[in-house]
Amino acid sequence: MPGAGADLPVVVISGLSGSGKSTALNVFEDLGYFCVDGLPASLMPKLVSLFKGQGANRYRGLALGMDLREADFVTGWEPAIADLRAAGDSPQIVFVEASTQEIMRRYATTRRPHPFESEGYGLGEAVEEERRRMAPLREAADLVMDTTGFSIHDLRRQLQDKWKFLEGQGPAMKIHIMSFGFKYGIPTESDLVMDLRFLPNPYFDPELKPLSGQDQAVVEYVLGSEEGRTFLPRLKEFLLDLVPRYAREGRYRLTVSLGCTGGRHRSVATAEAVFDTLRKAGYTVSLEHRHIEKG
Repeated sequence: MPGAGADLPVVVISGLSGSGKSTALNVFEDLGYFCVDGLPASLMPKLVSLFKGQGANRYRGLALGMDLREADFVTGWEPAIADLRAAGDSPQIVFVEASTQEIMRRYATTRRPHPFESEGYGLGEAVEEERRRMAPLREAADLVMDTTGFSIHDLRRQLQDKWKFLEGQGPAMKIHIMSFGFKYGIPTESDLVMDLRFLPNPYFDPELKPLSGQDQAVVEYVLGSEEGRTFLPRLKEFLLDLVPRYAREGRYRLTVSLGCTGGRHRSVATAEAVFDTLRKAGYTVSLEHRHIEKG
């Protein structure tokens, strides 16, 4: 289990307004967590301490929803997290976000004002200002989720799947390998992006087109080609050299995104190979094929 010692996992859920924070909190409630939304950052250590004595036996953990609507959030979240860690707890941070265009669309649909519009910003400006202010927390997050294009059911499924990856993991840097299709856009949570469109494309082979990079025939077509045999070992060597450098800098997480045109063949096959290499090297690594069904 993640979080505070052996008895009480603690999850801090935050992110951009309109990106799905409330839905994420509901997911944790369904997972058996006691959930509190709108908590002032300064009260976080006190609530965790209180809950340890009264609620730890009834719930799987504690999930705290926090955002910029709380006056002390910007200045208070970092000292609060530090206080928890000093007390022996290990809170994990989940940060949800979406593209500015998507958040604006959602606000237009619900006809609710963005919290920053009361400060005189237009809607688009409000979203960008919130993104700027939330950048330090996003950087510190253990898990960043881009909900652009997600339905409520997509968010629920993705969060449940990714949380399984975080369970039982300590504070070591977490690596997330993601395949995607350039035609659907580069995932905004990417730290490293690799364009694989130079590799042979199975899309133009009638027998391989219906398959994906998880099928051995596609793997052999892509990575067994001259280009694949030359490129893949170099990519693995590059990442095995680079990852420890990021870890020494104190990074919480690293998202490596591998893209091809549709996100179904070349990127999937390569992502699977990279995931397997890093996992065997002993790293805490997860795998996501974002556009495999669309491709």
